[in-house]
Amino acid sequence: MLDANRLFPADGSARAVAVKLYEAVKDLPIISPHGHTDPKWFAENKPFANPTALFIQPDHYVFRMLYSQGVPLESLGVPQQGAKGDPHAADNIDPREVWRIFAKHYYLFRGTPTRLWLDYSFSTLFGFTDRLGPDNADHYYDVIAKAIQTPEFLPRALYERFNLEVLATTDPAIDPLDSHKAIKASGWKGRVVPTFRPDSVIDAEFAGFKENIETLGEMTGEDVTHWKGYLNALRKRREYFIAQGATATDSGHLTAMTADLPLNEATRLYQRIYSGRPEARDVELFQAQMLTEMAGMSVEDGLVMQLHPGSVRNHNSLVYEKFGRDKGADIPAPTEYVRSLRPLLSKYGNEPNFTFILFTLDETSYSRELAPLAGHYPALRLGPSWWFHDSPEGMMRFREQVTETAGFYNTVGFNDDTRALLSIPSRHDVARRIDCAFLGRLVAEHRLDEDEAFAVANDLTVGLVRKAYKL
Repeated sequence: MLDANRLFPADGSARAVAVKLYEAVKDLPIISPHGHTDPKWFAENKPFANPTALFIQPDHYVFRMLYSQGVPLESLGVPQQGAKGDPHAADNIDPREVWRIFAKHYYLFRGTPTRLWLDYSFSTLFGFTDRLGPDNADHYYDVIAKAIQTPEFLPRALYERFNLEVLATTDPAIDPLDSHKAIKASGWKGRVVPTFRPDSVIDAEFAGFKENIETLGEMTGEDVTHWKGYLNALRKRREYFIAQGATATDSGHLTAMTADLPLNEATRLYQRIYSGRPEARDVELFQAQMLTEMAGMSVEDGLVMQLHPGSVRNHNSLVYEKFGRDKGADIPAPTEYVRSLRPLLSKYGNEPNFTFILFTLDETSYSRELAPLAGHYPALRLGPSWWFHDSPEGMMRFREQVTETAGFYNTVGFNDDTRALLSIPSRHDVARRIDCAFLGRLVAEHRLDEDEAFAVANDLTVGLVRKAYKL
């Protein structure tokens, strides 16, 4: 059973305030401005295949933990998409057996946010009151399998049941967005919008980079063999995304390094990158220049710019070669922001119509770099605790370290960043509880009046995210 006061302060006076704040925001609509759910789910609106396909196979939070304890990804039916993988290997995997493996190892998630998300879904959506384990694995499977074949568990019905106001996906720059067009054409009232993700055409180390740029040129009718045509092609794709409802872009780079090169140097740099003959450090310099170019385009077309730096992608070469990208092997690394962002912020950080949302996996930078930067530059906002820090402790550390310098209003509320549809309401519930817990403590310590706490709680839940992402 889920305790109604979970995650609230142990202190009585702070808890009492937190409870009242939470009651005021718990039923507000969910705004999910950044995530990785599949738009095809909502375009086709078909039942999910089975509990395993719903809870385990799309969720790297789940299968990376199992893998860390020696459970092979092959045994979980995780799709093999790498150069050495068998794309049909999962066809013969019994989803019930995968679920039994998951249930047998459910104890591994003790104390993790993943456990909070899963327990919330099991309890609120399926009515389970006993903890998942080997003895009730089949019962869980049967109940979930039966439920997800009903109309109430179709993707669009879940969208409405979760009280979603808007859901943003993340889509490659050369994605035709067919699913998004199908959603719009269907007449369904749910708002599912794309987000422009340019990594595949600005990261020279991205698999298929040259082919991706050629496709970019074909899709836009621009000559991408030269710098001007390449930039024009990106502008046209951004316009296409805007026409399909996009309000934001998102870049995921290893570092936050930016550059502002003179035109002749940028042109020569692109020629070296495009020809496949880069010099030392050209790849990083090109990414740095492209971040500034993306910022300039956002000033032009109004798309909100997001940057997610600090992740060493595909750290496990063996897993990457067999299963491809995004299989739980991305690892955080230290990241520097003050000097790295100066070229971009010097050029565009004071623009009144530019919003730049910055995330980090390096918590040591919160109070030292990020809060002071966001507390000064009008264009800069701080995204919430992200990925490995999307946890009760991570959320609280974020508020404690950022608020003293940046306040609440240089942040953007919460986003769930998930590939697992059923985890969306549980993640937002955790965020609302932690924000209310933090505000309750401020009120109990007489650092914030109670009426102000109610206003801030509302803003952190819906107000700031609507404003920051232009939703």
